[in-house]
Amino acid sequence: MAPAADALIASEPSVAFALPNAYIRTWTGPKSTMTIDDIRDNFALLDDWDDRYRYVIELGRTLAPMPEDEHSAANKVQGCASQVWLSKHVDDSRAVPVLNYLGDSDAHIVRGLIAILLTLYSGRTPQEIMTIDAPAVFEELGFREHLTPQRSNGLRSMVERIRRDAREALAAAS
Repeated sequence: MAPAADALIASEPSVAFALPNAYIRTWTGPKSTMTIDDIRDNFALLDDWDDRYRYVIELGRTLAPMPEDEHSAANKVQGCASQVWLSKHVDDSRAVPVLNYLGDSDAHIVRGLIAILLTLYSGRTPQEIMTIDAPAVFEELGFREHLTPQRSNGLRSMVERIRRDAREALAAAS
C-alpha cells in the first residue's frame, strides 16, 4: 500500500460501533469509533483463526443498525453469496462531499467483513476512497487463506460497489 494511503487509513476513525464486546479493547461507550489500526492490533493479539473469526463476528454485531427501508434492491450488493446491503449517505455540508455507509448482511461473518470495510471507507471523500486498497488490507490480515472463494468474490463486489459510488461522486462534482 502506498504510504500516503496507509497514513490516510490510520488517520481518521470512520465507523460508529454501538456495542461493547470482549475482543475490542478500544471500546469506550456507545457510538465510539474504531480505526483500521485498532482492528490490526486486535488481530495481532489473536493467534488462533477461530478467535479471529469470533472477533470478526463481534465486529459485525457492533455495526449501527440499518433501517428496514434501506434493505432495498437498490442497496443490495450483487455478486455476494449472502444477502448484503450497503446504503450510501452523502454529506454535502463540506466543500468536498463525504460518503458515509451503513451495511448489513444475513450472514454473521459477512457483517464482520462489512464492519472492516466500513472502517476503511465510510466517512471518507471520494478521492480518499479511490486511494484505499482494501484487498491489500484484507490480505495483510490473512483473509486470503481463510475466506472461501464465494466470500472473497462477495468482498470484491462490496469493494467495487463502494469504489463505483466514489467514481460517480467524483464525476458528479466535475
